[in-house]
Amino acid sequence: MKKIKVVSIFGTRPEAIKMAPLVKELEKRSDLIESKVLITAQHREMLDQVLEIFEIKPDFDLNLMKHGQTITDITSGVLKGVEEVLSEYKPDIVLVHGDTTTTFSAALAAFYQKVTVGHVEAGLRTGNIYSPYPEEMNRMLTGRLATWHYAPTTLNRNNLLLENVKDENIIITGNTVIDALYYVTDKDYEFESEELRNIDFENEKVILLTCHRRENWGTPMENIFTAIKTLASKYSDCKIIFPMHKNPLVRDTAKKIMGESPNIILTEPLEYQPFAKLMSKSYLILTDSGGIQEEAPGLGKPVIVLRTETERPEAVEAGTVKIAGTDTDTIIDMVSVLMDNKEEYEAMSKANNPYGDGKAAQRIVENIIKEFS
Repeated sequence: MKKIKVVSIFGTRPEAIKMAPLVKELEKRSDLIESKVLITAQHREMLDQVLEIFEIKPDFDLNLMKHGQTITDITSGVLKGVEEVLSEYKPDIVLVHGDTTTTFSAALAAFYQKVTVGHVEAGLRTGNIYSPYPEEMNRMLTGRLATWHYAPTTLNRNNLLLENVKDENIIITGNTVIDALYYVTDKDYEFESEELRNIDFENEKVILLTCHRRENWGTPMENIFTAIKTLASKYSDCKIIFPMHKNPLVRDTAKKIMGESPNIILTEPLEYQPFAKLMSKSYLILTDSGGIQEEAPGLGKPVIVLRTETERPEAVEAGTVKIAGTDTDTIIDMVSVLMDNKEEYEAMSKANNPYGDGKAAQRIVENIIKEFS
């Protein structure tokens, strides 16, 4: 019996985290599936860390990461590199994830080769093509190129239906990030960083901060960090941990505004496993990241979103996430409520996670076998 030839394509750390459980599930079905992994290395170092955690060895590596690369550089490099692999390997289906430049460019390359595209984490929308940028347009364009749409939630499905995607081509799966999160947090892990090892997570309230998005560069980011500095002064008995993005603009702004606060810990970026463990031990999470809005509720952690809109409104509706935007006073007020009001905190921390049960990858693979066998 001829096996189904599947190529999973990704290039950044967030994609790798969310695609890793799917790659592992495809490997389990080697009786029916010939699974290959193609990485573009749109990000290099952080991507490699995730591959190591999940013990994934890519079959194809475009190694595109270059200092100072533009979106156009990435797009053209992925398009050409993926074309060469697909024209030689001739898969039955290409799987891409989410909304990166790798995602859109790989889907376009597959379309040019007349290869079926499966879009994992399909149907997320903010309604603003420049927020997040360029991710919102990337996922919309990928949605036009895909045949199979693996939507995490019913709301994502409804977004796709409004864009005239056929209902029979939409599979509600939950989000693979929950699969990945349970995989790593179930393992024993001790922080390598002495700073993190010395924190008394049982008796100190720890706030985890992430902030890096393009649309927050400049004044919005300054507003956010000013709010954090004020909160650190107001709650001097708490610890605020900020793993700084590699981007110099983010790092310089963080050090300038928050660098002198004694209870703010500025660290280097954390690999996925320690970061997931840190999320599980934190009291509260502040972020402009999309994926964390899905992961943290799976661990019972309230999330304050440092953006003006979110493509994940299910979490807002479920009560696990609140949107603060980038206004300094609003951030301070929202965090203060959760620090001071136990009932408000528990209402968020105990709300049901709308993003799944850790079996999303299994559902995707079952669909592939059903459609291509």
